[in-house]
Amino acid sequence: MTAVRILLCDDHAVVRAGLLALLGSEPDIEVLGEAGSGEEAVAMAAKLKPDVVLMDLQLGAGIDGVEATRRIASADVHVLVLTTYDTDADITRAIEAGATGYLLKAERPEELFSAIHAAAQGRTALSAPVASRVMDRMRGTGGPSLTERERDILGQLGRGLGNREIARALFISEATVKTHLGRIYAKLGVDTRAGAVAVAKERRLLP
Repeated sequence: MTAVRILLCDDHAVVRAGLLALLGSEPDIEVLGEAGSGEEAVAMAAKLKPDVVLMDLQLGAGIDGVEATRRIASADVHVLVLTTYDTDADITRAIEAGATGYLLKAERPEELFSAIHAAAQGRTALSAPVASRVMDRMRGTGGPSLTERERDILGQLGRGLGNREIARALFISEATVKTHLGRIYAKLGVDTRAGAVAVAKERRLLP
């Protein structure tokens, strides 16, 4: 069996070193190189032409993993996202950018090896939690439903209002707004205002 040729992209040297050691134990996987930034990954992918690029999403300064994925995938190179982030917004952005698969760093080594081989053949590889989120969206279930008040606050959030402005508009306290935002974030699987708005637009929750 011909070894799968891969390129690593992660902005943490310790993580790259761990992956190199792990992948080096597999005779049918060959690591061609490692990149510490999105720009470096794009340049190295164009030069080395790997079968698969193992891509983190958060890469510090410069372009992020999603934009790097978009540029690399457009050159017909398979990209397997390997990240700690599993929010709906992150998954959607990565897949829309052309990622062949989306794997979480918490996966067992054998799952990573299997996903790499699947990606090299152009087959979709998703971690179980990611696959569940994708199926939920396709079914239109998308997780727990929002209360009427949470929808009101989400609507104000979509207009770009801050907590104080939302409180005034809905005649509630800022503390109440913060409490509802915490619940909204939890239900949508995000941890930022921008993430909540992105997922809300994706699920058509905004007016």
